Formats: sequence, C-alpha cells, structure tokens
Amino acid sequence: MKQSQRRSCLRWYMTTMRLEQRTSGLFKRTETLSLGSCHFRPRILIDVSKIDMTTNVLGFKISMPIMVAPTAMQKMAHPEGEYATARAASAAGTIMTLSSWATSSVEEVASTGPGIRFFQLYVYKNRKVVEQLVRRAEKAGFKAIALTVDTPRLGRRESDIKNRFTLPPNLTLKNFEGLDLGKMDEANDSGLASYVAGQIDRTLSWKDVQWLQTITSMPILVKGVLTGEDARIAIQAGAAGIIVSNHGARQLDYVPATISALEEVVKATQGRVPVFLDGGVRRGTDVFKALALGASGIFIGRPVVFSLAAEGEAGVRKVLQMLRDEFELTMALSGCRSLSEITRNHIITEWETPRHLPKL
Repeated sequence: MKQSQRRSCLRWYMTTMRLEQRTSGLFKRTETLSLGSCHFRPRILIDVSKIDMTTNVLGFKISMPIMVAPTAMQKMAHPEGEYATARAASAAGTIMTLSSWATSSVEEVASTGPGIRFFQLYVYKNRKVVEQLVRRAEKAGFKAIALTVDTPRLGRRESDIKNRFTLPPNLTLKNFEGLDLGKMDEANDSGLASYVAGQIDRTLSWKDVQWLQTITSMPILVKGVLTGEDARIAIQAGAAGIIVSNHGARQLDYVPATISALEEVVKATQGRVPVFLDGGVRRGTDVFKALALGASGIFIGRPVVFSLAAEGEAGVRKVLQMLRDEFELTMALSGCRSLSEITRNHIITEWETPRHLPKL
C-alpha cells in the first residue's frame, strides 16, 4: 500500500469509528472501554530495549495477544470478505475466528493458506446440521470452537428493523448453502431477526457444552460470559476457555462494558482456564488494560470490519499493525518487557478501593 493510501485508510478508519460511536448508542450501551475507567501506573528506569509480545493461546503460539473476533457477512464490507481477513491475520501471525454466518465457507477460508483459525458456532435447532458443520471445520484445520451463548434470541437491533436488513441477493451464509439455511428472506422488520427466530435453538443450555465435547476434539471457548457465576459453571461443563463478551452491546442494554466485567470473571476462574476479552478495544492502550486485569488476550471486531471496508486485506493488515505498535509502545512506557510483567499494579480503576502500595 502506498503512503498516501495508508494515510487515507487510517483517516477513514478513525473518522468512521468516531461517527459510529456517536450515532449507534455505543456509549449508552457501554460496549467501549471508558476512557476514564482505567489509568496507568507506569514503572520507570527499566531496560525496555527488547519487548516480547508473543504468547500461547490453547497451545498455539501467536505474535501478539491481539486476535480477530468473529464478525458475520464480511463480503458486505468488501468483495473479498473473509478471504482478506484470513490472509491479514495469518500475515500478522495471529488468530482469526470465522463466524458461522460468514459469506465464505470454512473450506474456502482454509484454502487461503496456512494460519491458526477458530470457528464461532451458533447452535441450530437441527443438531445434525451443527454436527456436520463442526466436523467440516475440524476437517478444514480449524483449531477451536468459540460457542456463542448469549443469543437464544436476537437483541432488538433498531437499525436493522428500520432498514429491514437482509443479505444482498448475491450473497449467502456459505456454511449453510445447500441446506436450505443459507438464504435470509426479507421480513417486515429485520430479516436477520426472523432468521434467528426460525433457526437458532433457544433451548441451548450447559449440557450442550458437554454434548459438543462428544462430537469434536477441538477445545471449546464459551463466548458471552459476563459474570463470575457463569464462569465457574463453564469450567464445570468442560470449557477450555472463556470469552468475556457482551456481543458488541447489541443484545441487551445496560449490561456492563466488557472491561468492567473482566476482573470478576478472571477471579472466578482462579487461573483454571484462560479468559479473553472481546469487544471495546480501540487502541493498543486498551489491550494493556485488559491484560493488566487478567485477560490472556483480546479479540477485535469492529476495527477489522471498518478497515476491511476501507482497504480490504491491506486495511486489516494496517489496523492489526497499528494496534500492535500502540501496544508495544504502551508496554515500553509502562516498564514491561514481556506479557508476564504486565500486572494489576500497572493500572488503577475507577471501581476499586484506595490502593495500598505493595511492599518493595
């Protein structure tokens, strides 16, 4: 990408992000990380000439604790859609999570080349379809399942209702093509809401987390946890990890921002499984906040889709590099040379009691 194109991509991304935050109700819905919720306590006079951001996620080594969250229907943002995102994530040495509702199939994404990929799963009423899809993902080389558990019904997405949202006629949910499940019909309000009501299993429960373990050897991450109580149950049900997520603040108003729920979940797990944060990350400083509060890594969604719309694969590469550079700088200016050196003592939050200084 030329320098002028890079500047254009960055300017478009930042302008669109600010506009989207102002107009979509994100601040009311508390999806983003509040600017005043965390402040840094940087340490000084530490040799930070070498910074190591590498980490392991479920046994897979990646270049940084910044991963790509599942976002649906990416070909609505760019003609290459999930192909471009997969290539960009692979080039960055990190994990891409493919949505069940992708406009590219698991086989098509696998064909883009090597890379560590997870598969996000919605559980359909027809469990044979679920079994088939999970096995296809495993055969295609996907390494884990991110089971979304906060969508027994679709939240009231007023923009979708206003626009009578549906997929353009040239696109389908490719993973379900040929099963009479890939099309999304027009409706009086939201085509997506009608699709979810007709297909997604509202009876999903903790026993189904155990059921999934009988049909795949892939580890299962439970995505959509916001409380310590559910974190403990997830571990009892055999989850290999937990993703703290409020579904981009599009499911239920007045749930906490993910950063606010993170520490409660981390404490409840007592280190038995890794905990990841999904949603609200906009800068490398946000990545540092999440890790200081106990996250093993973070997933980004909107920044990927916006950059994909702006410049395709090059845009996604750019946003991943931007976050990486900002995170590295934050580590250096906080006196941290590796992820293990990022601790709770490096931040202070608006919700904690007055701090007592640790003994030297």
